[in-house]
Amino acid sequence: MTGDLIERAGAGDEQAFRQLVEPYRRELQALCYRFLGSVHDAEDTVQETLLTAWRSLGTFERRATLRTWLYRIATSRCLNALRSASRHPAMNGPVYRFDPPEPTRLAEVPWLEPYPDLLLEDLPDGAPGPHARYEAKEAISLAFITALQILPPRQRAVLILRDVLGFSTSEVAGMVQSSEQSVASALKRARAALAHHTATEHQRPAPPADSPAERRLVAAFVRAFEAGDVDAVVALLTDDAWLTMPPSQLEYQGRELAARFLTVAFRARPPYHPRLIPTRANGQPAFGMYVRDPHADVLHASGLVVLTLAGQQISMITRFDNSTLSRFGLPRTLPS
Repeated sequence: MTGDLIERAGAGDEQAFRQLVEPYRRELQALCYRFLGSVHDAEDTVQETLLTAWRSLGTFERRATLRTWLYRIATSRCLNALRSASRHPAMNGPVYRFDPPEPTRLAEVPWLEPYPDLLLEDLPDGAPGPHARYEAKEAISLAFITALQILPPRQRAVLILRDVLGFSTSEVAGMVQSSEQSVASALKRARAALAHHTATEHQRPAPPADSPAERRLVAAFVRAFEAGDVDAVVALLTDDAWLTMPPSQLEYQGRELAARFLTVAFRARPPYHPRLIPTRANGQPAFGMYVRDPHADVLHASGLVVLTLAGQQISMITRFDNSTLSRFGLPRTLPS
């Protein structure tokens, strides 16, 4: 059937081409997201990938699988995007209604966007190959995606293709148009850099998704956050927990700084009492956040909050702005 579709698509049958590539669209998007850290950029790059595949289908010699061929094109498009000097123009962070405290550091990846779990549901169970070193959940987490963005483009490519997706060294060499020796060298450097970046961020494993342990911790967070109870929120955090807010570059580490930030944030809009609407992002619990309009019976969206869990505590709270809500099916307003 695939051979017949390739023949028809090569002869100009657009319907055959769509039928041929559609099973790979979601995994190509996940690939591009890991490269770029942005769902918007990933979607654009997948479109470029499929357009390139349509135009060059006549060059597909079937020496590799169609999936491998598509991954090679997507990898090339991602590397081109990473080399583009204009990909990340100067980003303006949010305008706060208060004076935020001095941060621990400024974020290196302010363009980071959350990835809806709904987009992960259609990925084939057997997508990772035999050489994969990371579990699927770990390889899509916000912490891992952030760490990938720190790597140089070529190192990022070989680590994603080899350790996340499990392609062989020879397959990766073909995808990045390099020698196996060069791939092995780049992979060694990428693994060392990733280990260094995450060395101080090693955490206890998160409880399984939707497990009683996860539900208890998430429920405690929702109660504390919706009540505007800073002490109760902070009590749920690990000692070295991070509070981050892309596209703002401000990042806060530790309970003391988290308490300072949350205190001024909650007091800036009294009575605060936000409402959290549950969803999931990057394999992690997430919430659309809404605040009451003081002049009308309506709640206005105030971003998306994603929790990174470590054992029975929260190791990171990441808040994104309203631009991410539509991908999660969340509205801009809710009835009060």
